[in-house]
Amino acid sequence: MQSVALIGLLVGGIAPLGPRAAPSGIMKRSVVGPIVLTETGFIGDAQGDTRRHGGPEKAVHHYPFDHYKNWAPEIGENSILSGPGAFGENLSTTGVSEADIAIGDVFRLGSAVLQVSQGRRPCWKLNERFSTKTMAREVQRTGRTGWYYRVLQKGVVSPDDALVLDDRRSPEWTVFRIWQTFYVNTMDRGELHAIAALPTLAQGWRDHASRRLSSGQVEDWKLRLEGPH
Repeated sequence: MQSVALIGLLVGGIAPLGPRAAPSGIMKRSVVGPIVLTETGFIGDAQGDTRRHGGPEKAVHHYPFDHYKNWAPEIGENSILSGPGAFGENLSTTGVSEADIAIGDVFRLGSAVLQVSQGRRPCWKLNERFSTKTMAREVQRTGRTGWYYRVLQKGVVSPDDALVLDDRRSPEWTVFRIWQTFYVNTMDRGELHAIAALPTLAQGWRDHASRRLSSGQVEDWKLRLEGPH
């Protein structure tokens, strides 16, 4: 995994989403030329809920296009699976997944430098996007979440660029391993302690691990996965 070519570079503005007409930036479209990447994301990209989406620790979202072939038979025919952008991703690639990418991995992309900060914690807006009430829950259940980057160095990115691996700080801490702890082996205290101390992981996830250790309980996911009623 020294170099991973982009098959899609995508941005999107805010638009009403689903029957609730919730403001959302999940509808991304491919760009055909170079765009500027700042510490908070690509110029021209936006988030409808800046409290939960976007910001320095979620500046860029990457979703493997390889997952699309698995979703198609599971959720039925859906035209938005015909090309990259269905999951609100900024970067689309093939050949790498959550099992290959680790927290803290540093990549060069065009003249920018990115670092993997966290996996995606799916929310109910995926249900609206796919017109499927359980889509967010299925994304969480399968571990096909994608991941986020923080931007270490702003720069210019083109659709024909590739992610070039520059450094691996903690290769054992894959996005898949973090997902497995939070959503499968939910009270593995050894893993939770290690996650809480993982310096390159987004602080929100580290705090999340600490709260679970303190409470001895797994938090309720219903509101995040199903949305307000």
